[in-house]
Amino acid sequence: MANINTMLSSNLSAPDTAIRPYQPADKPGVITLLRANTPLYFAPEEENELVFYLENETEEYFVVETEKGIIGCGGINFEDHRRTGKLSWDIIHPDYQGKGVGRLLLNHRISKLKSIKEVEIISVRTSQMAFRFYEKCGFELLEIKKDYWAEGFDLYLMEYSK
Repeated sequence: MANINTMLSSNLSAPDTAIRPYQPADKPGVITLLRANTPLYFAPEEENELVFYLENETEEYFVVETEKGIIGCGGINFEDHRRTGKLSWDIIHPDYQGKGVGRLLLNHRISKLKSIKEVEIISVRTSQMAFRFYEKCGFELLEIKKDYWAEGFDLYLMEYSK
């Protein structure tokens, strides 16, 4: 587990804040995070897609947890015989956005992907609501598809360039 206390801003002083692998018992906490970010970052109809993903498509998924519970989550999936590592379903509780939790979780997964010799490309499919975050973290925009996720939620396909 990666201890993140020293990396978070001073108003997050929980001694047991950690990134750890997702477990099926975490599903209610992850769904709660999604609902806390709906409709600003996710469309209501995406909840069923997240449930399906958690039950059927997770390859590597992580949660960020404090003594208060799960405050963030995000995964990694692979394609092209592990040549491409795709970041998936990143969600940070609104109370913790802008405090380094998202960047820490992103860096955790990028580091993990860089350690896999087959991975040549790191990509993320996000929306116009979050693409600036990824842009600041070294991702370049490749493509936009209007209303891809739901009406008003465009797909921004990005690739890590560092």
